[in-house]
Amino acid sequence: MIGPSYLGESSQNETTISEVLILGFQGLSSYRFVLFTAIIVLFTLIQSGNALIIFVIMSNELRHSPMYFFLCNLSVSEMLSTDIIIPNMLQVILRNGVTMSLSGCLTQFYLFANFVMIESYLLTAMSYDRYLAICRPLHYSSIMHLRFCCYLSLVCWVSSSLITSVGMSFVLYQHFCAKNNVIDHLFCDMDPVLSLSCSDTSIVQLVTYIVSPLSLMFPFVFIIVTYVCIILSILKIQSVTGKKKAFSTCSSHLFVVISYYITLITVYLVPTSDYYLQVKKILSLLYTVMTPLLNPFIYSLSNREIRATLSLIIKNNHRISALGISVQK
Repeated sequence: MIGPSYLGESSQNETTISEVLILGFQGLSSYRFVLFTAIIVLFTLIQSGNALIIFVIMSNELRHSPMYFFLCNLSVSEMLSTDIIIPNMLQVILRNGVTMSLSGCLTQFYLFANFVMIESYLLTAMSYDRYLAICRPLHYSSIMHLRFCCYLSLVCWVSSSLITSVGMSFVLYQHFCAKNNVIDHLFCDMDPVLSLSCSDTSIVQLVTYIVSPLSLMFPFVFIIVTYVCIILSILKIQSVTGKKKAFSTCSSHLFVVISYYITLITVYLVPTSDYYLQVKKILSLLYTVMTPLLNPFIYSLSNREIRATLSLIIKNNHRISALGISVQK
């Protein structure tokens, strides 16, 4: 719900904007069809890849494994987050800018921030799962049972929504006046949205600095600590085969964590000045497109169980098809 300052005119008799103009890549208008085609292909791969992982996990006993349970949650989160950003981004690129309602822009910003936090928490839960499996194997089955995994997953989704709602409540009471309704970005993110405000944004920025450690830094530090413990435990294993087997169980997750946080931190550490504006757009594009694209391929190509299950499903489909053809004959 939009705050009172959105209705009619402000106390300073400044008209409140109802629409925003998202510019996208103004300097690359001659390449917009190439960029549009590339992104729509990548978007299709993201959705189909994550949908395939969900299907493979849910169609067999993998769904009872905590690691694959959280991986399924991660795939759902990535499908939803890309659905929020990429379709509208494609319009921005194709039309060389697009008009969007203010309420729609704020909704996009809220949902995107929410799913960024959800993914961060899910990756943290997955690192805890790997820590227990490698460092506390005797206690693993007693701790990571299905009910606990469901509770942990629910905490990730609900707490992310609550924390994002706290920050969003301060944004909603900003006054967005008619002096500026242009967002020089690919989608509605924190800095572009606050640049529209005619109010004092210091409180919003303070809340952001308070919320950010909860949403990003705490999970990041927790993941680092768990993987230090995991690596130390792996080094204590005597056999080379045992070390390889232990590392293979967490290598996929470690690669996803590294790619996720490197792109995320880089995007939000780049200065917001005009000089770095195009760089920030490119980094945001990589973060919203490339990171969700990498995850299903990393897990499907490097994970033996998923490859074996997918191969079995394909073989069974071939057998059913062959049986159907023979029956028809």
